Amino acid sequence: MAYPFELGFQDATSPIMEELLHFHDHTLMIVFLISSLVLYIISLMLTTKLTHTSTMDAQEVETVWTILPAIILILIALPSLRILYMMDEINDPSLTVKTMGHQWYWSYEYTDYEDLNFDSYMIPTSDLKPGELRLLEVDNRVVLPMELPVRMLISSEDVLHSWAIPSLGLKTDAIPGRLNQATLTSTRPGLYYGQCSEICGSNHSFMPIVLELVPLKYFENWSSSML
Repeated sequence: MAYPFELGFQDATSPIMEELLHFHDHTLMIVFLISSLVLYIISLMLTTKLTHTSTMDAQEVETVWTILPAIILILIALPSLRILYMMDEINDPSLTVKTMGHQWYWSYEYTDYEDLNFDSYMIPTSDLKPGELRLLEVDNRVVLPMELPVRMLISSEDVLHSWAIPSLGLKTDAIPGRLNQATLTSTRPGLYYGQCSEICGSNHSFMPIVLELVPLKYFENWSSSML
């Protein structure tokens, strides 16, 4: 999860988030190089009075500064499109969980099980135990198996919500009357925190999401105890 004064992204927990981090670094380097070149040219224009009459009206220069930006945009667009297709691709999920947004809590239903569903409310500050995180802890965590593809079906029963887990690279809108889907695969166990990232009302910041990713055998034990 995020920590105070953090300047970068959270550590990636899924292959998709790793790809997003690499794409961010790739694009940021291109922006840094362009900004440095523009700053250098501006500084030259301000510090020298010399002009080269041949380059002030040269067809070759205009050709270069037209083609070069096009090449740069292609270098940004191709990896971006690749990641977009990867985020939308769902290949034979091992588990499906339906998430419904309410004011002001989430409800979860494990559709592969007959009676496995529960609501997830934020724990009030007065009820927190030592070591628990304010405004982020819930009474019922979403327990999922790690290293397996999990499909999340996301919708809402009242207003617009958004189901977001930054460390997994997930952010999907919960829209009344529409069923959106997302896929997640965790590469390691742990607790992963998120919140409703849609301004869905006065208490939208009090709709935390907590995923508990565990090995498959522990998930089977948990699901058996919940039924």
